Amino acid sequence: MRILIAEDEPHIADAVARGLRRQGMAVDIAEDGAAALYKARVFDYDVVILDRDLPKMHGDEVCRAINRERPEVKVLMLTASTGVDELVEGLALGADDYLGKPFRFAELVARIDALGRRTERARPAAMRWDDLEVDTARHTATRADSELNLTPKEFGVLRELVAAAGDVVSPEDLLERVWDENTDPFTNTVRMTVMTLRRKLGDPPMLATVQGAGYRMTSETGSESG
Repeated sequence: MRILIAEDEPHIADAVARGLRRQGMAVDIAEDGAAALYKARVFDYDVVILDRDLPKMHGDEVCRAINRERPEVKVLMLTASTGVDELVEGLALGADDYLGKPFRFAELVARIDALGRRTERARPAAMRWDDLEVDTARHTATRADSELNLTPKEFGVLRELVAAAGDVVSPEDLLERVWDENTDPFTNTVRMTVMTLRRKLGDPPMLATVQGAGYRMTSETGSESG
C-alpha cells in the first residue's frame, strides 16, 4: 500500500512515516498543501493522510481536488478539532475518514487498513498461494503453517506478487508499490530483496524470475484466494 502524509509538522510526519514503513507500506511526505496535491496527481496513492490546516494550500482545497480528480484515492483527514461540526464538514468535503489530533498510532494504522480495503485496488485481508498464506491485516506470512521471518520490504514484495495471482510484476511496479519516491530507480534493491525473499520461502520454489520482465508466483496448482 502506498501512502502520502500531508503534514506541515516534520516531527509528526517523520514519526508516522517511520511507523508505517515498519508496517511494510511505501510512504511519501508533503509539507504543504501545494506539494501534497502535486504528488497526489503524479503518484498512485491508496490513502492520503491529510492535515486540514496546511500552508500554501488549505487541506480543504486539497481534499476537494483529490476527490474531484482522483476519486479512487481515499483521504484520511487529520485535525486538531474533534467537534461534530468539524467532522461533518470534513466528510462533506470528500474525506473518507476523519481523525483528531492527538491520535494513537494503532488507531491510525487500523483506519488506513480499512480505507485501503475500500480502494479499487483492494484485496482480501488474507491471500493464499498453495501452502503460503499472506495476512495483510496482521502483516504476517506463513508457509506450511510456519511463520516466515520477513522484513517489511520482503513482506511488501510478497504481498504484491501474491496479489498479482501469477501475473508478472515488473521491478518498476514493485518500486512504485513497496518503496517510496526517494528510492533510486536504478538501485538493485528490488533484486536483492527478491533474492532474500526467495531463500526464506524455501522449497519447493514458488517465486520465478521472468527474464527482462520481472517476477511472478509460480506453481502447478497455485491460485489466489481470500
